[in-house]
Amino acid sequence: MAGVAPRGAAIWLRSLSLLGFVVVWQIAAAVAASDLLPSPAAVMELLWKHTESGELGHHLLITLARVAIAFAIAMAVGTAVGILMGRSQRVDMTLDGLLVLGLNIPALVTIILCYIWFGLTEVAAVLAVAVNKIPTVVVTVREGAKAVDRDLMDVAKVYRVGRLATLFGVYLPQLYPYLMAAARSGLALIWKIVLVVELLGRSNGVGFQLNIFFQFFDIGSILAYTLAFAAVILLVEALGMRPLERRITRWRH
Repeated sequence: MAGVAPRGAAIWLRSLSLLGFVVVWQIAAAVAASDLLPSPAAVMELLWKHTESGELGHHLLITLARVAIAFAIAMAVGTAVGILMGRSQRVDMTLDGLLVLGLNIPALVTIILCYIWFGLTEVAAVLAVAVNKIPTVVVTVREGAKAVDRDLMDVAKVYRVGRLATLFGVYLPQLYPYLMAAARSGLALIWKIVLVVELLGRSNGVGFQLNIFFQFFDIGSILAYTLAFAAVILLVEALGMRPLERRITRWRH
């Protein structure tokens, strides 16, 4: 399509932007000449150290498991509620006030309440993350459900297309862009909330480790763990989200 960079060019542009970030970081570290801003090389050395010890992998896997579970719950519940609100004006009017409330309650409040009500448990941790994400999924999916072309649905009905065929062949394809938007924004939000949840009430995970490093002012290790987790998220985006989005929305091009 005109105006859209080829995939190879897009990869190069993203790589160059990341390289530019590293160069700016190196220059800033050299100018600061302080332990408060270690150089990229120093952070990579610490990253290798934590990886070699097995410590980084252990805590990273625990955090990613919490992210995956909370993400799945938020997407499932948020999608179901969003479709209901988008298809029924009465349901939309009934739940809209609760939705606005959910969107505006600070994540920290939800986390604290879940820990108080359910204890310092995995259930409380995952639930706190999912509850914070569900309203944003609902908002996005609701708009998608409202934008579904009713004429196409009527055509499927006239030609007596089965319910499952209509769902997967007519309805969901129109909803996919909204679902992908909710999923991509969800990952960006959920992993940040997971770190806060771990910092406040868990004894493992990346957030817990960052809290330990903070207490010892270990800036290098904080940046090393942050880079490792960010790298995983970038891989999920590059190898999972983008290919999936291209596949399920190819009918639009």
